[in-house]
Amino acid sequence: MKDKFYAYIQKLQDTITSKLEAIDGKATFKEDIWKRPEGGGGRTRVIENGNVFEKGGVNISGVHGKLPKSMQAYFNVGEVDFFACGLSLVLHPKNPMAPTVHANWRYFEMYDENGNIVDSWFGGGQDLTPYYLFEDDAIHFHKICKNSCDKHNTEFYSTYKKRCDEYFYNAHREEGRGIGGLFFDYCKATNDMTMQDWYNFVTEVGNSFLEAYVPIVEKRKDFTYTEAQKNWQEIRRGRYVEFNLVHDKGTLFGLKTNGRIESILMSLPPHVQWVYDHHPEAGSAEEKLIEVLKNPKDWV
Repeated sequence: MKDKFYAYIQKLQDTITSKLEAIDGKATFKEDIWKRPEGGGGRTRVIENGNVFEKGGVNISGVHGKLPKSMQAYFNVGEVDFFACGLSLVLHPKNPMAPTVHANWRYFEMYDENGNIVDSWFGGGQDLTPYYLFEDDAIHFHKICKNSCDKHNTEFYSTYKKRCDEYFYNAHREEGRGIGGLFFDYCKATNDMTMQDWYNFVTEVGNSFLEAYVPIVEKRKDFTYTEAQKNWQEIRRGRYVEFNLVHDKGTLFGLKTNGRIESILMSLPPHVQWVYDHHPEAGSAEEKLIEVLKNPKDWV
């Protein structure tokens, strides 16, 4: 399974980066091949200062070895070996009318001293972080997410949409990071779902990403905007940074397993503002966004 899924994310990375370069029309992805001293490595691809994308990364990795002590406590296990692979992407468009997007699809295995698999699971999802709320964009993104889920289980969308709203939540701000999407983790074999079934589901979601995001960014990338709207985008990006550094489990796992720092932190936008005690004007488009972030909606 690990070989099969790693081959899948390699191909998916090529598909996604090729499409995004075509949309941008100026910048291309810089590729960085890296190795982890304890075992494994990855292929980082970053795009910067483009016509459309101010910064973005589409990364794959496959790492293995002894599970560090800090993660043994996290998973409540003793000394075990592990393998983890996944594709992680974040895209920060230049235009504040175009939303930031994040997605991740991953697979994890743990082994006993004889090399036998003792546990394995899939995880992942995709979520949208707009700076200005266009309801038709939100509906489109969630509709694609729901269609992918419904092909495998009609209860998946409502379950994983709720988990996404709960996970991508800045508790210290009492607001969501964005307008959600899907979030699933610890997807293990059960009487109803084999690991092959989970593979089919996760790859379905992965294959849907471009359909979910590309029409939105193509619709919004050429909108005119003001300096004030750009400032608002950068203030909201600050909330994105806060979530990734304070709450994100993927960041934590990468830092605690001696992952590659540049790849882990590629999700951070290049230009961010923290304005003291900032509040949007009453009745403004900016306030409309905040209301939805504090009270998640059912989009489909």
